[in-house]
Amino acid sequence: MTVSASRPPVGALLREWRQHRRLSQFELALESGVSSRHLSFVETGRSRPSVAMVLHLAEHLEVPLRDRNHLLLAAGYAPVFAQRELDAPEMGPVRDAIDQVLRGHEPYPALVVDRHWGLVAANRAVDVLVGGVAGELLEPPINVLRLSLHPDGLAPRILNLHQWRAHLLERLARDALASGDPALTVLRDELASYPDGEAGPGLDPAFADIAVPLRLRHGEIELAFISTKTTFGTAVDITVAELSIESFFPADPQTTEAMRSLVGSAAR
Repeated sequence: MTVSASRPPVGALLREWRQHRRLSQFELALESGVSSRHLSFVETGRSRPSVAMVLHLAEHLEVPLRDRNHLLLAAGYAPVFAQRELDAPEMGPVRDAIDQVLRGHEPYPALVVDRHWGLVAANRAVDVLVGGVAGELLEPPINVLRLSLHPDGLAPRILNLHQWRAHLLERLARDALASGDPALTVLRDELASYPDGEAGPGLDPAFADIAVPLRLRHGEIELAFISTKTTFGTAVDITVAELSIESFFPADPQTTEAMRSLVGSAAR
């Protein structure tokens, strides 16, 4: 006896993504240059879209590459986006680019994460800052957000935990909504169950209209960082498209000098 899982038709999946993006058929038709009538036929299954049409609509709906392959399979076509392991020989240029960014950002922290915030790579500055957290949080697979907000992780050392936690949870909720990935919702629920910090004073006026800083106690030193996110904007490989580089920049001269000293000492 064989059991085969049925796949939703491509029209139904496209309709789900359109509704997920809160677009009407008319709005998507207008944005994509496809007639409303044809779009309706595709969604109801009266018309089978070509490969080009599936990819065209997926592009306008900002569907992740992984899910574009699912759309193609649902339409009866072969996937077009490869997913290679990062250590594959042909991924050498990607690894080199990551290494250059991480090394070049020292003595400030930078790390690479996957779509579920799993740690892929980090520079020496990150190793310095996570010293002293519970060992089990540093055992692979390491989840960066869990490491940050877990009570046995960095959370007790984050001086503005209430603001930083709220920032990360909001960002994770946005990522879950944009990607449609239920695993991110599960992760957010887990992180939201961790203890919160005291509300404390509001954001420093120097940052209130710019970004939420990370204020971290390291021994007797208070460090302050602002963060940026970098992605491979032209990626056509699923693994590469789902990577992001989180870079932390010093928010004050004290942090600049402290990181130079800390990472310099660790290198010796």
